[in-house]
Amino acid sequence: MSIYLLIILLYLVVLAVFNFIKSKKIKNQDDMMVAGRSLSLTKMVFTLICTWIGSGTFIAGAEYAYRAGWSSMWLPAGAWVGIAIIYFLAGKIRTFGQYTIGDILEERYGKFARLFGAIVLIIAFTTIVSYQFRAGGYILNVITDGSISVAQGQLIAAVFVILFVSLGGMVAVAHTDLPNGIIIVLACITSVPFVIMTAGGWGAVARDLPPSYMAVFSPDFGQYPALKAISYCLATMFLLLGVQSMYQKFYSARSPREAKRAVVLWIIGTIVVEAVVVVIAVYGAAYFSVHGGVDPASVVLQAARHMVPAPIGLLLMAAACVVVLSTGMNYLLSPSTNIMRDIYQRFINPNAEQKKMVALQKVFIVIIGVCAFLLIFIPTVLHSNISVLKYAYFAYTLYGVAITPALFAALAWKRATKAGGLASIVSGALTALVFDLIIPNVFPSVLLSGDPWGIPSIYPGLIVSITALVVVSYLTPPPDEQTLRKLFPKAGEPVAR
Repeated sequence: MSIYLLIILLYLVVLAVFNFIKSKKIKNQDDMMVAGRSLSLTKMVFTLICTWIGSGTFIAGAEYAYRAGWSSMWLPAGAWVGIAIIYFLAGKIRTFGQYTIGDILEERYGKFARLFGAIVLIIAFTTIVSYQFRAGGYILNVITDGSISVAQGQLIAAVFVILFVSLGGMVAVAHTDLPNGIIIVLACITSVPFVIMTAGGWGAVARDLPPSYMAVFSPDFGQYPALKAISYCLATMFLLLGVQSMYQKFYSARSPREAKRAVVLWIIGTIVVEAVVVVIAVYGAAYFSVHGGVDPASVVLQAARHMVPAPIGLLLMAAACVVVLSTGMNYLLSPSTNIMRDIYQRFINPNAEQKKMVALQKVFIVIIGVCAFLLIFIPTVLHSNISVLKYAYFAYTLYGVAITPALFAALAWKRATKAGGLASIVSGALTALVFDLIIPNVFPSVLLSGDPWGIPSIYPGLIVSITALVVVSYLTPPPDEQTLRKLFPKAGEPVAR
């Protein structure tokens, strides 16, 4: 057995035992969904880093960098801008202190906004979980030098993620993220010098790769490179601004002050890790262009095996493993929370007992996990071309155009109305589905570089969603003072719950 595989499996076993012990402390919804609202600053920072840094960074981001070079920085740059913006709302989010973004949507836009928002989130997050499983398959395939196939690996990853989350909920997720986050940051920073030296020094990229790798907008972006590059930036930014997993972490903080302080350290850690992954992928592309090509999605994993000393490689491989595990756990917990909080408890059984809620949520965690696995398993069986980057872009766009404009307006724009918020959610979701699923499959002749007429779906999605929000809000009566007071309290007045 490979020493890489042995050590990583041992680490996973330790985490499994830890989660089992922590699961014994789960007594109610607060424990399951928001870790009893008890997370310290340190745990907040690392759980935020782990929630955002997943296979979207290590696999999709690396795949993008391998093909496009330095211009791939457009993808993570959206997150950096998003974190900077959310800094100003973190305290308010924690003070509001509920469980899901559905709680915010209903306060401003009514119960149907909560319901439709939950449906969009479940679709988007299930997609995100599915490609975490795929990334796990890549990792196990590389670690074992092909002894475990990608298909087998993604099954093993799915089992571990579903098991961990169903056992411990947010308690397990947040406490597991602390060692995982340390491994991620440490591995990325220590790997860079070795990767650059092995590739042939600072000049390796300019020497061994085409000039397009140094461009601001890579020709690999498609028919309209600048338009595509900025679309990746926007998709990432709008996902982060509204992503429920982050809001749940803010709800889990001990206080609004610690939630806000955590964002400052979070942006620093995220910039460092995402920039470093791009550096590893680009220099990996330079190295493997000379020493035989690799699957672009696995370039960071291959760099861990062939471009750094074994101990550093093990650490980097472990980092890739834990980001998949951690992100899969976070994005699997979130939609199960929506089902319980926004659908079951809101519309079916408002007075459900706490023990029943916890037990039922664990059942839905398994169900959603299985659905996510099928999203990646069926294309694998059909031998379809699977791109983690395409999965990520669809999920980011759907969520970003359907949820974020209405959610952000709920927190920052007093004139937004119930009808405006609901119109934004529904129209944004439908536009994204039409441009990303219906047109490509029904009218493939209009596709240019993978996009309908060469236009990335984030643009029509945002235009439709934001226009609907603004126009319908101004055409309908403004919200009453009582509704606004819950999220816009007067000076010295606590936020109503």
